Amino acid sequence: MPQATTISLSKFTAAVQAAVKAAAQRHPKFKIDPPQGITVSYLIRGIPVPESLAAAVTLGETQAFADDVAADIGRAHPEAVSAAHGPAPQGVVLSIGRHVIIGIPPLTQPVLVEQ
Repeated sequence: MPQATTISLSKFTAAVQAAVKAAAQRHPKFKIDPPQGITVSYLIRGIPVPESLAAAVTLGETQAFADDVAADIGRAHPEAVSAAHGPAPQGVVLSIGRHVIIGIPPLTQPVLVEQ
């Protein structure tokens, strides 16, 4: 079994908040506050997009925003972004009904999250 990668939850959360803030500056349509929490599931690790914002942007704009967030997270925490998804971190958009989450794909190796 592969050795687990250790990621500090507080440092990872700070990196996500900084990445969202930076991406929001590069994508003016995305007036979104940095998240205070992170959704972790088997499909995506990400943040919800408010329904009013999701209705005002295209899928392409949403993907570009998610890609910027993923790139910033990858620079801050390369161990948090799986190389199995390509050489550069790519963002993920998950849309179910009118609920949209943007983020990064799940890791393929075990991860230990610490405070």
